[in-house]
Amino acid sequence: MSPTSATATPAPARRRSANRVPFLAYVLLSLMVLVSVFPLYWMFVVSTSDSATATTLPPHLVPGGNFPHLAGLVFDTVPFVQALLNSLVVAGTVGLGQALLCALAGFAFAKLSFAGRNTLFLIVVLTMTVPAQLAVIPQYLIMSKLGWVDTLQAVTVPGVVSAFGIFWMRQHIANTIGDELMHAARVDGATTWQIFWRIAFPLVRPAAFVLGLFGFVYTWNDFLWPFIVLKSPERYTVQIAIKALQSNRAIDLGLAMSGSFLATLPLLVLFVFVGRRLVQGIMEGAFKG
Repeated sequence: MSPTSATATPAPARRRSANRVPFLAYVLLSLMVLVSVFPLYWMFVVSTSDSATATTLPPHLVPGGNFPHLAGLVFDTVPFVQALLNSLVVAGTVGLGQALLCALAGFAFAKLSFAGRNTLFLIVVLTMTVPAQLAVIPQYLIMSKLGWVDTLQAVTVPGVVSAFGIFWMRQHIANTIGDELMHAARVDGATTWQIFWRIAFPLVRPAAFVLGLFGFVYTWNDFLWPFIVLKSPERYTVQIAIKALQSNRAIDLGLAMSGSFLATLPLLVLFVFVGRRLVQGIMEGAFKG
């Protein structure tokens, strides 16, 4: 028997060693999923019970049967259906605007030559270092001058373009669209807009879809700016409607959790339908860099 064969690891042992790592990885991933999902489940448990459930030790982990009553109170207390529609319009417009406008700006920074291109792009990147809270006062003054205070335009227009979105699409387009393709399109007589709409945008559509979805979710969950600029209940977004469920002196946790769960349901439904495309777009952008 040769020394090599004597020291070789038996095939069954190698198979057991190869199977052990994926099993541990699945266990770790399962624990991470449980940790991530538990707050959502706990919110649902409280929304089906009452405020006492949230403070009971040991905590109750079984949903109750009080959700229809609390959900009815949510719709009776605030115009929640109108708030859901307002959030859908605002978040949908912002998501679509970011997917298109940020892709267009990213295309210009990545593939067009014009004076001050690098300087302007540097300014765009530097704006990402400024906290959003610092822009609240000047942004409110602008909305006031335009007469947009207490309108949905005030919470829609500032979000249709973002510095992160421009940076995201610029990097993706620079790594995806070759200069040879641009030159070939110009030789065929295509204009700049035709090159973007017919060639560049279809190639980067997965990245634009991911960006638009991020913009939709961020706008749907945004609280600070809508809370400042919206005054009328019929113009509330869903997060402001949840805040309106709370009184000044006490918080009904069951009622608040019911509203929060109702506000989260559209995002869960959205993720069920587009989750695969979301992961695909993120992975495609990760590997093309």
